[in-house]
Amino acid sequence: MIKLINLSLQRGAKRLFENANVTIHPGWRVGLTGANGTGKSSLFALIMDQIHADEGEVELPGNPVIAWVSQETPDSERSALEFALDGDAELREVEAAMTNASDTQLANLHARMDAIDGYTAPSRAARLLHGLGFRQDQLDQPVSTFSGGWRMRLNLAQALMCRSDILLLDEPTNHLDLESVIWLEQWLKRYTGTLLLISHDREFLDGVAQHIMHIEHGRIDLYTGNYTAFERQRAEKLAQQQAMYEAQQKEIAHLQRFVDRFRAKATKARQAQSRVKALERMEKISAAHVDAPFHFDFLVPEKSSDPLMALEQVAAGYGDISILADITTSLRPGMRLGLLGNNGAGKSTFIKLLAGKLEPLSGNITCGKGLKIGYFAQHQLEQLIPEQSALDHMLNSHGHLSEQQARDALGGFGFRGDRVTEPVAPFSGGEKSRLALALMIQRKPNLLLLDEPTNHLDLEMRHALSVALQGYEGALVLVSHDRHLLRICCDEFLLVKGGSVHHYDGDLDDYRNLLAEEDESENPADQTAPKAKPDRKQQRRLDAERRKRLQPLTSKIKKIEHAMQPLEKEKQRIENQLADAALYNTENREALKALLQQQGENRRKLEVLEMQWLALNEELEALSQSC
Repeated sequence: MIKLINLSLQRGAKRLFENANVTIHPGWRVGLTGANGTGKSSLFALIMDQIHADEGEVELPGNPVIAWVSQETPDSERSALEFALDGDAELREVEAAMTNASDTQLANLHARMDAIDGYTAPSRAARLLHGLGFRQDQLDQPVSTFSGGWRMRLNLAQALMCRSDILLLDEPTNHLDLESVIWLEQWLKRYTGTLLLISHDREFLDGVAQHIMHIEHGRIDLYTGNYTAFERQRAEKLAQQQAMYEAQQKEIAHLQRFVDRFRAKATKARQAQSRVKALERMEKISAAHVDAPFHFDFLVPEKSSDPLMALEQVAAGYGDISILADITTSLRPGMRLGLLGNNGAGKSTFIKLLAGKLEPLSGNITCGKGLKIGYFAQHQLEQLIPEQSALDHMLNSHGHLSEQQARDALGGFGFRGDRVTEPVAPFSGGEKSRLALALMIQRKPNLLLLDEPTNHLDLEMRHALSVALQGYEGALVLVSHDRHLLRICCDEFLLVKGGSVHHYDGDLDDYRNLLAEEDESENPADQTAPKAKPDRKQQRRLDAERRKRLQPLTSKIKKIEHAMQPLEKEKQRIENQLADAALYNTENREALKALLQQQGENRRKLEVLEMQWLALNEELEALSQSC
């Protein structure tokens, strides 16, 4: 049981919440929601005893085992499988005790190992890693060979391996593809402990959460049901509050009119004074409102020929390595396509091909007359100019706009007042994504190519984007792990699998069922079961041959990652300095200029290494599948 008792927390000058009283019972699965900056992650830190409340307390009866996802991964040579198994602390404790145990102690330890299902732990860890997108041949790879996103998956695997009483997950789907999100949802439904989950993915919350704990206006309220049920209850609550507010305002106005009219008359002064006291005693009901800072629409696109784009027997890849081949399809006005496929299958490669960011290795691409592409991908956020403001970006990109028109366009994306003239250097990932989308919309594209547009976006912005996309009149190709966005914005799906792109005749529910069937047929638990010695030798020989073929590429990738580490640290150091508001004062102009020059040089170096790293990883992925 988790109890919040008269809990209050302030961070700096901002009061996050106060006098919160909530009880979460064992086994509940609770979604924690609220706008960015309301204190969701801070509440997790309170539960983990990493920070302390200003008032009140968090009560955790007994000594519960709490699991959470670490934000850092050691540059370890331990295999992915062993790293995941490290999440089970008791398993490792028993294994360590067995190494120097006497015969009597060993018998007890074997009994304890059996009680904690220790003998099945490797197969369970393998199945868990498989669900998170790791191939069987990756389980023996050192942690140090994986990129940042895959290391976050390893951290998640380690947290899930922990036999915890309480599991805290803060945006666990951020680094996952759609297939892994679906798998994680099913896993969490079977979790028997108490789950607290922060997520901006409404369909994921709907599938997992049984209760919603919402932080808003300094309050923490608990609702029964999933996210859809919460929205309905909250709307009813707000409507009732608004009705009570309006009724009270009428009563206040009536009393105030009496006071104003009769205060000066001796015969009525006593009654007027009683009305004044009644007004003072009245507990004021606040006006109900929903914070919805985002309101925008896609501009009507310019007309173009039909088809917008035609691909005939096209192959795409990097260098001499082909990732996709024999693509023959066409994009027509009004088409709304969602791309499905495992991480690494080539979805981003396909969308880069459509965007013209990647030249075809073979085949023909024909673009229709009047084609105007709007392309959004996460790497574009790095192309924003740090010292320029959101207003500068809008006016420089779209010179036909007046300053007021540019401000109006930015206002729909939550940039208002002084925020539009502040440098973008200290902006969060969500703010940069919103700015990139705002800039793209003003181009009036008739073909939208969106590669994971909801990363870093909160629920309110995701909702605004989904509403705007539903009204968009051009063609759309969407890659997203947000199933709600895919469901309401896409009419058809393309499946990217096995080096090909073809039409998928089904919906997301059919695709979920397909993944479940494939999971059953490729159960890694079976693959990790003991085998006869000849089979093990054969497998070791094959693994050795595979590692030998992949070694040159993995060595190059590791070398680039080592080169990127100091640059990433330097990038973080510069961003921390740029976040200091004092740096933008007139007297610090030269220091700001020098720092921005350092940031530009650092960014250029990182971009070169990141492009090399991406090409090598695509090549490694293709070679691994062929081994």
